[in-house]
Amino acid sequence: MPEVRPADAAWRTPTFRQLDARLDTLVGGRTATQLEGLRVRTVGDLLHLVPRRYLAGTELSDLSVLQPDEDVAVLAEVRTVRAHNLPTGGQRTGRKARLEVVVTDRRGFLTLTFFGAPHLIRYWQNDLQPGARGLFAGKVRVFNNALQLSHPDFVILGEDGSVIGGAARNEDMASIAGSSFVPIYPQTGKLRTWTIGSCVTLALGAVDRLPDPLPPSVREAAEVTDLVAAFQGVHQPQGREEQQRGLERLRFDEAFALQLTMARRRADAAAHGATPRARRPGGLLDAFDARLPFELTAGQREVGDLLFDEIARTAPMQRLLQGEVGSGKTLVALRAMLAVVDAGGQAALLAPTEVLATQHRHTIARMLGDLADAGTLGAADHSTEVVLLTGSLGATRRREALARVASGAAGLVVGTHALLSEDVAFADLGLVVVDEQHRFGVEQRAALGAKAAAGGRARPHVLVMTATPIPRSVAMTVFGDLETSTLRELPAGRADVSTVVVDVRRQPAWVDRAWHRVREEVAAGHQAYVVCARISSTAKDRPGAPSDSDGTGFEPEDAPPAVAVEDLYAELSAGPLAGIAVEMLHGQLPVEEKDAVMARFAAGETAVLVATTVIEVGVDVPNATVMVICDGDRFGISQLHQLRGRIGRGGHAGVCLLLTTATPGTPARERLDAVASTRDGFALAEVDLEQRREGDVLGSSQSGRRSSLRLLRVLDDADLIERARDVAALCVADPGLADDPGLADIVTDVERRAAGDWLERT
Repeated sequence: MPEVRPADAAWRTPTFRQLDARLDTLVGGRTATQLEGLRVRTVGDLLHLVPRRYLAGTELSDLSVLQPDEDVAVLAEVRTVRAHNLPTGGQRTGRKARLEVVVTDRRGFLTLTFFGAPHLIRYWQNDLQPGARGLFAGKVRVFNNALQLSHPDFVILGEDGSVIGGAARNEDMASIAGSSFVPIYPQTGKLRTWTIGSCVTLALGAVDRLPDPLPPSVREAAEVTDLVAAFQGVHQPQGREEQQRGLERLRFDEAFALQLTMARRRADAAAHGATPRARRPGGLLDAFDARLPFELTAGQREVGDLLFDEIARTAPMQRLLQGEVGSGKTLVALRAMLAVVDAGGQAALLAPTEVLATQHRHTIARMLGDLADAGTLGAADHSTEVVLLTGSLGATRRREALARVASGAAGLVVGTHALLSEDVAFADLGLVVVDEQHRFGVEQRAALGAKAAAGGRARPHVLVMTATPIPRSVAMTVFGDLETSTLRELPAGRADVSTVVVDVRRQPAWVDRAWHRVREEVAAGHQAYVVCARISSTAKDRPGAPSDSDGTGFEPEDAPPAVAVEDLYAELSAGPLAGIAVEMLHGQLPVEEKDAVMARFAAGETAVLVATTVIEVGVDVPNATVMVICDGDRFGISQLHQLRGRIGRGGHAGVCLLLTTATPGTPARERLDAVASTRDGFALAEVDLEQRREGDVLGSSQSGRRSSLRLLRVLDDADLIERARDVAALCVADPGLADDPGLADIVTDVERRAAGDWLERT
């Protein structure tokens, strides 16, 4: 198994030392600075910068896809050529000479305009004969309602693709245009594709004897070509087949690096023993089960038995539990936690926000009843304590909580990131449950495990939970160090929830009807949520102010400012919902006030809660039957599905109204229509991934920002990712590859990015 060492250690293999070389030593400081705009800083980065497309000598470009202000390089055929203002008979015309050329892809047309001295015009005219085929590069402009290139660089190509003429002011263009396949790179600033191609040529020369980091047996198992051949095939291919082989190797490398790291983590976890926590009959768990007022679903029983089996082993459990909103994941996790307490250990539940941590603590205490009253008079047999530990606790309460945790008196500990603080010490932490894993980092849950294992103690078992359904290809990529279980079945008694998209611009009367519907539900004894995408309309005037507003990153350009909680609360209280108990909740309220607001809403004292997405997960008020989400287009599919899951949790049917200004047919409106069409979170997860590709599902948000993966597409490349996973497992299991330096360097590179790149899940 590869050992992970500092990335800058002198022992790094020659391969990675060459690939990690700074670009300024190869291409000069100015060009290197320009390349940083493409996230290219080293020789390796440059060689992994795959061309966007290739131009073959026999394939004309599609001119219909050109857009104004776009820097382009197109292969086209000259259709017509016409010179203007050329002097005749030695007489000057008084006007600047101009050459106007129309080129075609045999479907559409593009105008090229050249200005210059008469002798240059005649020179270019001689090259640009009708029927000639050339490569033309420049910025697309609009003139007289038609697209044109003004004074483009160009080369004329012969039948064999060789350069036979032209006016390329950049010699890099002429040299690269003579290739069988012309690579077209993404461009940035003044850095043209030809310059990038020239830099790549220098990089290829610098690594022509580069040792392959993958051992021959691994390349054979993966059925990929060697690395130098892959770089050559991607950047200077002689044909499509060579280019595809090269690209396949680079794509495999990206998948394999991640999967090898995950495989190493799985092996490392298994190598560190855990204390077995076998289920003990007649204890706290049995007492709890006997009090349940309902039957567990088949899925809850099946997953529960699996967890009991795994925590009874000497290897630490590493499992992801995903399930629909309301499928009972918390109950399944609580039963595993109680089994650990019965076995003499402690269990910690890590939640992403104080509101959710507090809610979990209340929910667990309520479900346990007097089984959570250990240390008090009248406590039930086998009872334990449930302690809450968050960053906002006062000094006295914090000292008391820390003492209960350190002594072991608190069998169940619920908290936020505060559990990771240095002054938190557990007596015997046997199980870590991480709720809503997409809001935490791999390193954060690892830190809690390391804390428990300090002083030579065994590692705790780990259960990660998420109510955001995860397609299998994403699970393999993001949670590859975990085994996965899924809860699809909803408990009996769940009511139906209908979802309606309300077009605020076209259906203004429906907005009034939405508030009437809220009043009707309140009159019937039910409660309502109103969700906004931001806290205050003046939030931008308070630099650095924390926000729990949307976190989605969806900001429609043509939409009015998002409705704010503070503004809408005031408007509704004095207007459509006057006379009704309305309160507001957001992340900038003091903790005591947030707790009090939630307590009143949970008790039914408050009828309507106007809130941000702070109520997205964990909030359980069965009496809530209606939700109005303002500016629904500001949220992602998964977030809308999570929010909707807060209603219909009792036996009463619910309705979710998605208010939007998004135009029908736009991606924003398609998101809302998808959510309205189904309550199947797994189906929505596929739609979400299809619409925004992987976006930043491998990062911290659901914003649709570009993925940190360069070549892989988790939706399309599931087979490749699985193949890489299989090969990685073979590498970790093979004693002959355990200390392979190339594999060690691969893992080092991935681990080094873990805190700030695509393994980070904060």
